[in-house]
Amino acid sequence: MALVGRRDGRNFGYGRQLSYAGPQALKDMFGGGHHGTVKAHSDRWQAFVKWCRSEQGPGINDARQIDRKVLADYAAYLRDVVGRGDLAVSTAQNRLSSVNRTMAALRGDPCVKLPSPSKALGMQRSGVRHSVPQGQDREQVKLIVDTLCSRDQRRAAAIVLLARATGMRLREAILADLPRLSREAKVFDKINIQDGTKGGRAGASASRWIAVDDYVRDALALAEQVSPAGSRNLIAPNESYLNVLQEVVRPARDILHAHNLKGFHELRAAYACERYEQITQHRAPINGGQCCQVDRSLDREARRQISYELGHARIDVVAAYVGGRR
Repeated sequence: MALVGRRDGRNFGYGRQLSYAGPQALKDMFGGGHHGTVKAHSDRWQAFVKWCRSEQGPGINDARQIDRKVLADYAAYLRDVVGRGDLAVSTAQNRLSSVNRTMAALRGDPCVKLPSPSKALGMQRSGVRHSVPQGQDREQVKLIVDTLCSRDQRRAAAIVLLARATGMRLREAILADLPRLSREAKVFDKINIQDGTKGGRAGASASRWIAVDDYVRDALALAEQVSPAGSRNLIAPNESYLNVLQEVVRPARDILHAHNLKGFHELRAAYACERYEQITQHRAPINGGQCCQVDRSLDREARRQISYELGHARIDVVAAYVGGRR
């Protein structure tokens, strides 16, 4: 497909819509061949376009307005999505690489790009955890919670406790239906995590019951206490989810970092390691445990249960939380 206008026109001459322009430029770049490659880049480009048009994005529809800052903001957005467990590091890196390639196709030069997607994300691809999860020490978590509360960041404190006590993702903790969970805890001694789950996994077909102990009850009690008036979760009626990320979560990260916790997702890994030890009576592999050598069937059963509790469909994903099967 040739240029539909002058190269200095809207979307560098590839049409009025950003979503249309990218794939057309890629087809030009690859000379009408490499259909699989063009489709892969095009699909990832559409994810970028969707972000551009969203509340989080810059609200642009012309590739001429895309500069390095826009790309850096997109990388920061993907970093947040990866951090809350809704996207794999490899997927995020691929999306950034495809945006680089598509921008080069549109512009006809490589001048606007992120030189290193992995550095832009600050994350390396790996399906197996190689570092001991931070936040396993509950005293450390209590200190973080106390500090957040003392600085009037009580909703962030509730998110920290929910993530550590139940293994919830950041989004799940923010959107959790607190009255329902508290009712389930009283009636069943377990709670069903359904709100804010990845990929729309909710309902009877994707139940996710977590056993309740005093730690979970305390987390739910704090969350209900700090839930804004008129809300069933941690978002006020006049707020959006993005508002909470920007005004509650982002400021709290400095306190997490000051207490040697690099992010909320570490608390999910800490929960997984704790559950592994409860189920197997062995420390998690990342903590030096040897269950996978002593009893591989027990190790597999623990991973299956933890996969269920974390809301994953495959047990191999659990290696990213508790370590591999050495």
